[in-house]
Amino acid sequence: MTLLDIFLTIQQDAAGTPGQPQGSGISMIIMLVLMFAVFYLFMIRPQQKKQKELNKFRESLKPGSKVMTVGGIHGTIVSVLDTTFIVAIAQDVNISVEKSCIIADSSDLAPENAAK
Repeated sequence: MTLLDIFLTIQQDAAGTPGQPQGSGISMIIMLVLMFAVFYLFMIRPQQKKQKELNKFRESLKPGSKVMTVGGIHGTIVSVLDTTFIVAIAQDVNISVEKSCIIADSSDLAPENAAK
């Protein structure tokens, strides 16, 4: 029996026939639980996994790592502070960037690597 068959059976049980009294609502609760389970498996869990990987990436960054910010600024980490990175974006130009704003390793995104 597939998930669709189970869903249709629950829906038919919940609808009943016009002359019969409605059930106790257990079928409606089961349907809501199934909907939440599907929502969790396809929406919440993958997002949590992606966030965990991003946090692990941010914790692994050290001076000399090439990074890209949320705003698209590419640079090299000069130093790591508690909640921020000091990023060199040009010669003698350093900016302070929140750790949460670093989204990618720009050495993978650099144009010279894309041509290879």
